[in-house]
Amino acid sequence: MEHGDIYDKQGNPIHQEDYVFTRIRGGTHEGKVRQISTDLSINQESKFLGVFFNLHGDTDEAPLKVLFKNKDGRIVAHNPETLEIFGENS
Repeated sequence: MEHGDIYDKQGNPIHQEDYVFTRIRGGTHEGKVRQISTDLSINQESKFLGVFFNLHGDTDEAPLKVLFKNKDGRIVAHNPETLEIFGENS
């Protein structure tokens, strides 16, 4: 594991253009990674895309999120450790 990489549930590094999925409510969210949000400014820009993040209180700490367009065409954000890269160990 390299410093600064973002990893999925299985420990595989996640990069832009990877196809990821997560199981949710009896179904899945899946899609190609558009952006990996690592700081507050990116999170604020993402609000214009209709993606909102739950910031921790009044701090400037930004949650780490992976953004991708799901099969319904909506942009969704998930924590990297909840995702799996499709085709690798699935």
